[in-house]
Amino acid sequence: MNKMHSGIGIVIGTKAELIKCMPIMLELQKQKKNYWFIHTGQHPLGNACETFGIKKPDFVLSKEPKRSTKFWSKINSNSIMWFLSMINKIRKLVGKIKPRYIVYHGDTMSTAAASIASSKLLNPFKDWKNVHLEAGLRSGSLFEPFPEEISRIISDRFSDILLAVSGLSEGNLRKYKNSKEIINVGNTIVDSALISYNKAKKMKLKLPGKNYALINIHRHENLNSKERMGKIVDILKGIKIKAIWPIHANTARAMEKYRLVSEIKNKRNIQLTSLIDYNDFIFFLANCKYLITDGGSIQEESLIFKKPCIILREVTERKEGLSTGINFLTNFDVAKTRRIIEEIEHNLHKARKFKNPYGEEGLSKKIVDILK
Repeated sequence: MNKMHSGIGIVIGTKAELIKCMPIMLELQKQKKNYWFIHTGQHPLGNACETFGIKKPDFVLSKEPKRSTKFWSKINSNSIMWFLSMINKIRKLVGKIKPRYIVYHGDTMSTAAASIASSKLLNPFKDWKNVHLEAGLRSGSLFEPFPEEISRIISDRFSDILLAVSGLSEGNLRKYKNSKEIINVGNTIVDSALISYNKAKKMKLKLPGKNYALINIHRHENLNSKERMGKIVDILKGIKIKAIWPIHANTARAMEKYRLVSEIKNKRNIQLTSLIDYNDFIFFLANCKYLITDGGSIQEESLIFKKPCIILREVTERKEGLSTGINFLTNFDVAKTRRIIEEIEHNLHKARKFKNPYGEEGLSKKIVDILK
């Protein structure tokens, strides 16, 4: 290992992981410190590396899918076999490169595989530390979101260093206090979102209008339920202002399956579009009136730009946002959710000032300094 190498290996499987690890990679590049970029191939990264200004992967452990994901969030024999093979491939690679730290982010199959592969369980004489970035998030339900909640538990269990995103997530990790190093560093999404927003701002993108809602729906526990999707569509029909919905392929398939597409198309104020890249999406988010989503990270992004966020879930692992007064957990109560939408659209909802529970800009440098 040369003097200019950080000794850090970063394992990434999905585009969401890349987005949240991107500020750390940029900080290492800024400091002229090399690192290993290990891509499991779970999602195609396309030209995301070029867009974000980071190097391409040093190692690609499986062929990227042509479409947005290998498994469409399904746990079956194919995904389990891939998961097991990835544990073996990551373990062999880590043993070969001999890093100081192996870092992985979040709650995907790639995250869980990396945590097990680099752990003491499979490497009893290892001299590196394995690090879980975004540790400690918990929804309290193993099946919502699934399998992400299980991946988080596995990743925290098998890691040496747990980088928590908030005081609440740090508290969730207290049971590990005698066996692991737990540090509350905040969430790198703060840096990711602001970097992307500033890039998009320079591009002078055309906004959908001055007063619009942004829709984002893709969680498979919703897509697999006709009842839930019916309630979601009923909620969306309560939108009176213009709304933009960049729709995922699996969401479009579910809408077709449950024969709900016509109900949305009859709502002329809701515009379905193809997916847009992260920089553009963040710019749209930063300028919208409010969000409707079943996603995870978007709840964090709503706090950065102080946008009301209506969460189409029963539970959320991002509980920090619920105390700010601008994140609303709906429990699929159509009437209640429509009332919230109406209040926001008529400027009747007044949010108090709050401090972002996930930290402020610049925390990626703090994380790099910790690892150095």
